[in-house]
Amino acid sequence: MNFKPLFSAVAAGALLAACSSGDINIAPTTAVSNSNNTTNNAAGSNPDDLCASYEKNGQTFQGSADGDGNCTYGSAFVGPKNNLTVDLLIPALPDGGAHIFTSSLFVGETYRTVAELQAAGITEGGDGPTLTIEPGAILAFQTNKDFVIVNRGSQVLADGTAENPITFTSVSDINGTVGPEDVQQWGGIVINGFGVSNKCAYDGVRGEPGFALQAGTECSIEAEGSAGDDESQYGGDNDDDDSGILRYVVVKHTGAEVGNGDELNGISFGGVGRSTIVENLQVYSTYDDGIEMFGGAVSFSNFVALYARDDSIDIDEGWIGSIDNALVVQSATDGNHCIEADGIGSYNESEVARNADLIARGLNSRPVISNLTCIISPNLNGTHGEGAGWRFREGIWPVINDSLVISSFAANDTSAGDDNYCLRIDNPETQDAALAGDLQLNSVIFACQEDAKGNAFGTFASEQGWAETDEGAQFATVADGTAVDASTANDTDLQLVEGGQKVHSISWATSFVDGAAPVGSTAPTAGDYLGGISLANDWIAGWTYGIEESNRAQPLWFE
Repeated sequence: MNFKPLFSAVAAGALLAACSSGDINIAPTTAVSNSNNTTNNAAGSNPDDLCASYEKNGQTFQGSADGDGNCTYGSAFVGPKNNLTVDLLIPALPDGGAHIFTSSLFVGETYRTVAELQAAGITEGGDGPTLTIEPGAILAFQTNKDFVIVNRGSQVLADGTAENPITFTSVSDINGTVGPEDVQQWGGIVINGFGVSNKCAYDGVRGEPGFALQAGTECSIEAEGSAGDDESQYGGDNDDDDSGILRYVVVKHTGAEVGNGDELNGISFGGVGRSTIVENLQVYSTYDDGIEMFGGAVSFSNFVALYARDDSIDIDEGWIGSIDNALVVQSATDGNHCIEADGIGSYNESEVARNADLIARGLNSRPVISNLTCIISPNLNGTHGEGAGWRFREGIWPVINDSLVISSFAANDTSAGDDNYCLRIDNPETQDAALAGDLQLNSVIFACQEDAKGNAFGTFASEQGWAETDEGAQFATVADGTAVDASTANDTDLQLVEGGQKVHSISWATSFVDGAAPVGSTAPTAGDYLGGISLANDWIAGWTYGIEESNRAQPLWFE
């Protein structure tokens, strides 16, 4: 993806100084009868006319154009103490120009109590202001203290296309100084909704009539990134809530440890409801997790995580959404779990009665993930731990269908034992779910040197025995300390992927595991292949960053 070069350091300094002194084009207007109106931008003779603007309390607030086709927005436009409280349209700029924010972009007010929400008339997504972003628009942020929050009641409508995806990135990316796997260049995105979190108190059974927050209780949980003026909340009892649209969106070079010790992810979804649309989303090079769901019911289709240093997919607090078609590729030297999935927020193994009650009322995480490919890192000493596959714990009930986990592309460290495992199941409630059939693996092939963490439960000595016996999963034989290319480009006993980048699944009928056709129980439950993507269904083509030769800074390490 080609960006307009950022203006020179001298010009940047002059422009930022101008912005801080009020040169953001604040002027009275008489054309607005309602201060909540959005002003659509139309190009005129003034270059600033291309920049986003809004009207509030009789004044027009607008970004400033530079000579390189970019627009800059200072704290007088939006910032931690200046939340966006009216609708705003961010247009696509000509020739790859970028919208450069010198501060954070917070959409909607932060309401900390039910009383504050009710007083403001905020009960669901759409009641607050809406941030609309045109296809092809590029938003860039200066430092890892700058991030995006979409507060409860507000919406983001980032509806890109394959030809014109929407990009959230860093100024260092715009000016060409960022490295391919650099992280912490800016914060990331936090989206908050009114969905269910099992950190809150409810009456009834989730999804059934009468389910609601207990009378007199609050459900306002501090989101990641909350510290002082950056504070925001999520949670409620509305799993149908609507926080907007993320479609053909790429988020790059994120992550930061903020003042209260929280670490920002690529995107954090706090209590986001199922009416929110998330399709064709990529997170690229992030310090913490790729995406993390804290309760709620939002679902995803066509998701890519590339070079997440912690978990690529993180689940917690009772998330009940789904992921359909996903590709996870960790770095050669960094990355933790492909999936880390928790069932109960604030879990304590000793609180047996509480845990059982939450599960009985459907308040634990119950995700459904179909067609996932994980290519995991062989590292042992990454930023957040070793490269690994799937970890299920704390009473989660996941269903995983038609998926692949591959770590065989590089040799592991045999002295480390079972650190680079494919599968791990922790805690009694999770193991009981596996034995009872509430935790399911349907049509899954694992190709790792270390098959499982080695937790015994029921009659099984490890997770591998359970997965092979009860679930029909298949584990390829990969010797410790060896590298086995899992692609058709090599004459090996393991053939699961193909293509120049070795990320496209081949037909199940032509796959090989241990020199033979896969076992019959691993046949796809839908379609004709296992994993997230095939050459015939190449949904990553054209809009993603970092995979295809035409749009990346470096080859994938296992090509």
